[in-house]
Amino acid sequence: MRGALAPLALAQFICSFAGSNMNVMINDISRDLDTTVQGVQVAITIFLLVMAALMIPGGKLTDRYGRKRCFLTGLAVYGVGALLSAAAPGLGVLILGNSILEGVGTALLIPPVYILTTLLFTDMTSRARAFGAIMALGGVGAAAGPLIGGLITSGISWRAAFVFQALVIALIIMLSRRIEDPLPPDPTRPFDTGGAVLSAVGLILLVTGILAADDNLWLMLALLVLGALFLLWFFLSVRAKERAGKEPLLATSLFRNHTSNLGLVTQNIQWLVLMGTSFVVAAYLQVVRGYDAIQTGVIFTAATVGLLASSLAAARLAKRRAQRTLIMTGFVLTTAGIAVLLALVGGSPNPWAFVPGLLLIGLGLGVMLTPSVNVVQSSFPEEQQGEISGLSRSVSNLGSSLGTAVAGTILVAGLTTHAYAAAMITLAVLGLVGLAAAAFLPRGTGPSTL
Repeated sequence: MRGALAPLALAQFICSFAGSNMNVMINDISRDLDTTVQGVQVAITIFLLVMAALMIPGGKLTDRYGRKRCFLTGLAVYGVGALLSAAAPGLGVLILGNSILEGVGTALLIPPVYILTTLLFTDMTSRARAFGAIMALGGVGAAAGPLIGGLITSGISWRAAFVFQALVIALIIMLSRRIEDPLPPDPTRPFDTGGAVLSAVGLILLVTGILAADDNLWLMLALLVLGALFLLWFFLSVRAKERAGKEPLLATSLFRNHTSNLGLVTQNIQWLVLMGTSFVVAAYLQVVRGYDAIQTGVIFTAATVGLLASSLAAARLAKRRAQRTLIMTGFVLTTAGIAVLLALVGGSPNPWAFVPGLLLIGLGLGVMLTPSVNVVQSSFPEEQQGEISGLSRSVSNLGSSLGTAVAGTILVAGLTTHAYAAAMITLAVLGLVGLAAAAFLPRGTGPSTL
């Protein structure tokens, strides 16, 4: 089982890395591909959105074709996308390679990571450790993405960062030979194609509406309403299929678990805050302050250090503190970090003024990422792991895309100190919403459940 954990954790690392490392390449990509900050923001958001929109269908496909096969297929598609991005002559090809192919590959490979972890690590203690390692590498990938991307971009080129991703994918494929799928695939398992299309279109319209906020408020409103209508249509189709005795894309029973619902909310907001903060601070440092990729990446090291420190202590903390307590503590630290960023950065031209706030944000996220996943995954039996894993990852990645879209749209609308403050205040308010959701988690979600 230890041999299986390494490729699974590395897969989460590279997908999280891909979501944040482009933040420090904004100026380089804009200049090289003759585009704008908003163009790069759109590419990042589409990548995160494709993941969110296809994660639920990706989770369901694992039952039909097998978890290991979907995992390897996703890795291959991702690798092709990374190489295409490295050679992109313009923004359109970059979006095809990075946003579409890497997004599709991620949607295929990430659900198997969580399903295989749940199936291979059968007792709660080993499962908690495995999820801790996976979430730690995922968080480090997101937090260290700016530093690694900055070093590669400054030392070689932004294109080399995509070559790095392809090399890591090749390593994961080699390590994946040790993985054994504990459950055989079921080719007769039905797949709800109509539901997959409706859910994907609904999510895409919602996030696209947010991106349109700084250009056309009427377009934004129209897209948001259309997105909501498509998601309502999806929900009604799910209900109709269940009544007819058919298997829908998602069972409505997944949403009847109070603990899981609250856990999903906390997951969504955690990734929203992480990716929103990463984009806003990176864009502000490069576009307003004029820092290069490596300077920006070095400043983000504080978040990586904080996340690593709290993630390494996650197993010990899980034995001593309730999951609810850990998630609430994480939101308190993260929100405090955003407040520190606002207080210190607003009045100081020194780049190191960003360090205390980013350190607190990293510490907070490291404390709560693993407990949130555990709360959700452990709320369902093995036969529903494919569905809940897809839903869980979709909710998290939707949070990532919303973070970049919401905070990025506020910032890009006017790249000034006031726009930076408005974006960070929005993220802080959302952090408080996450804290409120965590407070309603049952007190029984404690060490004994791990």
